[in-house]
Amino acid sequence: MLDIPKTEEEVKPTTERKRQRKLTSEVWADFEFIKPQKNGELRCKCKRCGKDFNAESKSGTGNLKRHLDRCKKRCYRDVGQMLLESGSGGSLANRAPDFNPNVFRELLTMAVVKHELPFQFVEYEGIRKCFNYLNPDLNIVSRNTIKADLIKKFKNEKMRVKEVLSVAPGRIAFTSDCWSSITTDGYMSFTAHFIDSEWRLQKLILNFSFLPPPHTGLAMSNHICSLLKEWGIQKKVFSITLDNASSNDCMADFLKSEIDLVCEGAYFHVRCCAHIMNLIVQDGLKEIDEAIYKVRESVKYCKGSQSRKQKFFNSVAHVELQSSRGLRQDVPTRWNSTYLMLESVLYHKKAFIHLQRTDANYVNCPTTEEWGRIEKIFKFLKVFYDVTNAFSGSKYPTANLYFPNVLKVRVLLH
Repeated sequence: MLDIPKTEEEVKPTTERKRQRKLTSEVWADFEFIKPQKNGELRCKCKRCGKDFNAESKSGTGNLKRHLDRCKKRCYRDVGQMLLESGSGGSLANRAPDFNPNVFRELLTMAVVKHELPFQFVEYEGIRKCFNYLNPDLNIVSRNTIKADLIKKFKNEKMRVKEVLSVAPGRIAFTSDCWSSITTDGYMSFTAHFIDSEWRLQKLILNFSFLPPPHTGLAMSNHICSLLKEWGIQKKVFSITLDNASSNDCMADFLKSEIDLVCEGAYFHVRCCAHIMNLIVQDGLKEIDEAIYKVRESVKYCKGSQSRKQKFFNSVAHVELQSSRGLRQDVPTRWNSTYLMLESVLYHKKAFIHLQRTDANYVNCPTTEEWGRIEKIFKFLKVFYDVTNAFSGSKYPTANLYFPNVLKVRVLLH
């Protein structure tokens, strides 16, 4: 046979003829063609990461679209994921554009809870501008939607906690306390303590809610009973720890008649050891009330204005003490805050004495005798402070700590 030379058009591979076709898919804006393979297969590569793919028309563009969704070098950022992926250096990382508006909404709801933000936070103009900049297609929810999401989240978590309590292998110990706000509204807390199936101590706050008057033993017992039934644990009660208020004694007696208890309730009512310690110390502080009063007034005086603070800092610098430690103001009803106040004042004792000499308006500096009494009571209170901290733990058992610590206090008193 004779070899008939082929024309230039006939020599061109079929792949080059395909390249002349009009490309209609949007994905081709992110891809470019590369040199065909020896087998004539048409190939293309991503303009960002350089990865190559089959570009034959029979293969379609589905694989190219999927690659764009997870291309690591695509410039599409979601601030929520960048914050989660940020390293210890604080730099924000790029992420794939798998933005999920439902996940974003849930994260936003949890941020409102965690940082105690108002529901109106999502309607702030500046916040909306930030969200729109990060994702213009984002449908920003209203404060009412966030509130509804939060209530839904609360109900889901409540069901989860109910399940945890229902499968607890043993009985549950409870603690409860009442508190009055600055507006004299009453509130009650209710906390469960139990050992799970893996022998780990668990603590769950089941309730912190408004308690309408009257705050009698009967009213509080009815409130506790309703909470136990609401959580479905009225048959798993072991004990309840309360302070020494007379209404709590009545409440415990009423609860004994309403709940099925171990040993007919002999171990049901436990008195709060930390509260007993508080009563002992408050009674002892009355004996040196004049010295404590002067210390409290001294702290108030130094914190009363900026000029007084500066005079005090000048005295601290003069006696060569560290000004960073500062002074602590106590709350008269909490003796442990009084202990911390005495600790800070004794550290600055020389500064107070110097301030008395340089500031004629400072008249509450303790006398030498009173300084001695304050030092003695501070050493005395340290034992009570350590014991109270041991009793107040919530992440470890405390029943076994009672006797040795009370014995320590008894030896101290004698």
